[in-house]
Amino acid sequence: MADVLSQNEIDALLKALNSGEVDVNEIEDDSIEKKVKNYDFRNPQKIAKDQLRTLEIIHENFGRLLQTFLSGYLRAPVKIEVLTVDQFAYSEFNNSISNPAFLPVIDFHPLNGQILMEISTGLAFTMIERLLGGDGEKGQETRSFTEIELTLLRGVLTRILDIFPEAWENVIELKPKLEKIEINSQFAQIVSPNETIALATMNVSIGEVEGMFNICIPHLVIEPILNRLSTKLWFSNAQRTEDEDNKDKDKMSKRIKRAAVTVRAQLGSTTASLKEVMNLNVGDVIKLDTKTDEQLRIFTGRVEKFYGLPGTNKNKLAVKLTDVKKDGDDADD
Repeated sequence: MADVLSQNEIDALLKALNSGEVDVNEIEDDSIEKKVKNYDFRNPQKIAKDQLRTLEIIHENFGRLLQTFLSGYLRAPVKIEVLTVDQFAYSEFNNSISNPAFLPVIDFHPLNGQILMEISTGLAFTMIERLLGGDGEKGQETRSFTEIELTLLRGVLTRILDIFPEAWENVIELKPKLEKIEINSQFAQIVSPNETIALATMNVSIGEVEGMFNICIPHLVIEPILNRLSTKLWFSNAQRTEDEDNKDKDKMSKRIKRAAVTVRAQLGSTTASLKEVMNLNVGDVIKLDTKTDEQLRIFTGRVEKFYGLPGTNKNKLAVKLTDVKKDGDDADD
């Protein structure tokens, strides 16, 4: 940073310029400096700042979705904050991992390659304790995980992976899959040590327990979609037009119409004691509270929607719809 001149120094400089002791051209020549930027060939910067900013937006969305999911799944207050999204050599990240660790390896389909997640052991043990009914407020343990604990964590990870597609939907349609879980960083070599990675670091709080959640994405994995990782493209995709919204509504309407709904007709009802029910035999007749010529109540799901009459169709029991209940949309038993 350039030195700030005092008022006395400014007055002296102006006096020297007026007297001719100092030439303006000499000052301009001295001020022209060659700007040299250091470049580390062992850690090349392959991801532009704009692309890193887009990755940060993606992980902020992911963090909000993950916070909502974990709060309900663990029944505990969860807070997630994205601290940094930057690029490093993979060796820098891998060497910073302490053992034992909790390192899920994720297949980032349809992109080629794998990404690595690092969840602090304190958070992992807290999740296990919450799942088993504990308060999850014990101190961090430094032991390895048992097979039962890893099975519980796999169930959590499977649901966490369901959140990735929604966070990345403006860039690519992801179908991530958990490949394996490593507890030693030496066996989690998903790329060469000098390969550039994008590292998203998040701080996660579960109740009173805090820990780090890192997502390591190799440059080789996201290289095919780097041109889509721009904030301009992101916001242009985020601002959907009215026509697109109408198309989505039409698609949703068609899917809803294809949804299967249980329809049942209620012949009638009656009240019987437990003793009478236990004494029922084949051939016994149960008297209902409806008449033979009375319309049946027909339900869609739990909502009373139609009225009809019983009958047969091609030697099968059937109900003929005769009327629609006007307030059926609001009725709910």
